[in-house]
Amino acid sequence: MKRILFAMLLVAAVTAVAQTAAAPAQSAPPQSAAPAAQTPAATPAPAPQKKEIKDPAEYNAYMGALGQQDAAAKISGLEAFLTQYPNSVMKEDALELLMGSYQQTGNAAKTLETAQKVLQANPCNLRALALLAYTKQAMAQQGGAAAGQNLTEAGQYADKGLDCEQTSVKPDGTSPDDFQKLKTQTAVIFNGASGVAAYQVKDYGKAQQRLRAAVDADPKNLVNVYTLARAYLEPGPTEKDIDGLFYIARSANLAQGSGKDQIAKYGKSKYTKYHGSDEGWNDLMAKAATATDPTGITITQYVPPTPAQQAHDIMASKKVEEMSFAEWQLVLSEGTPEDAEKVWTTLKGKPLQMVAHLLTIDTTGKLTKMTLAGSSDDVDAKRADIDLTMAAALPKKDVPKEDTDFQFEGTPVSYVAKPFMMTMNEGALLVKAAPKPPVHKKPAAH
Repeated sequence: MKRILFAMLLVAAVTAVAQTAAAPAQSAPPQSAAPAAQTPAATPAPAPQKKEIKDPAEYNAYMGALGQQDAAAKISGLEAFLTQYPNSVMKEDALELLMGSYQQTGNAAKTLETAQKVLQANPCNLRALALLAYTKQAMAQQGGAAAGQNLTEAGQYADKGLDCEQTSVKPDGTSPDDFQKLKTQTAVIFNGASGVAAYQVKDYGKAQQRLRAAVDADPKNLVNVYTLARAYLEPGPTEKDIDGLFYIARSANLAQGSGKDQIAKYGKSKYTKYHGSDEGWNDLMAKAATATDPTGITITQYVPPTPAQQAHDIMASKKVEEMSFAEWQLVLSEGTPEDAEKVWTTLKGKPLQMVAHLLTIDTTGKLTKMTLAGSSDDVDAKRADIDLTMAAALPKKDVPKEDTDFQFEGTPVSYVAKPFMMTMNEGALLVKAAPKPPVHKKPAAH
């Protein structure tokens, strides 16, 4: 509701221009009692002409309503004027004033209803389009069953407003400065509502363009700044990631209460993923507290080592005997031929005590056979990387259950690099649990 009230106040501010320019000219009294033909306000002329009311009675009715200081009295006068003179040359102006008067009384429903009537008179009325775009967006942010429809309508009014910004003609009686001020104020609303609506349907390119324009004009609008950040960050790694990280840090600075902490947490996680650590996040937050755009902001992108590089680093830092099964797997499948040969020479034919995750077990033959997952990646994927044949058939009481951790001793006899599979024989149950080797994750793809 606060956002709706803010929208009404904004419309009241931009409508103030109309309040001072709403008085029409009055021509000399006509010779005939018949009223002169009226020019509908809904069809804008190629070049603006000064509006005239030729009927003295119509002129007096309009000026009488316009002169009312009390909002309720002005509403009554304008409603009566529009009922009596539905085709008046001042119809659009009267409806704008009526829209503002309803706003003054806090009647949101009648304000929106009148804004629709303004658009019937002139589909490119910037004030009415701005009010409807902003208010529909605010209603969508309040949630409810109609939230999606309200946001869609907000985007439609906003896009119409942006089109009309390019073609609107300065109204009669409005100074060039005041008209430019109106266009500037309404453009912020149009770009913001259009961008938020585009983001909602994952049109990230349009959302970035519209919201960036809105944020450049009003860098303290939290909704626009935050949504712009998400529009940059959510499509995945792009050249705009630094802009997204800046704007998420700025929105964390603009937010208050629990929302501030939530935005900062989200931003820090995105920063860490991009940079490889959270080093520098606090500096970015400090810069975003005062800077309004990402000009001059630099963040080094972390590029993870390739599997081959990681295998080489492991070989340089550990003895083969100190490595986990997953590290052996990485070197044997991704390392250089020299490194792989060094590991295999150390392992082949030598009994190893390990813990792995049992995937399948076959007890139908003379020798019990099993498939196991020894690395954490393969455990998660339920993918076998060890083919183990026990030295003898296991007694029924000793047969382990599938999908459990299994402690054993086995002797490596061969392996296939890709997809990785190590074959072991001479398997035996361990009476005493062997220590579980350290988990080693494969590097993430980049």
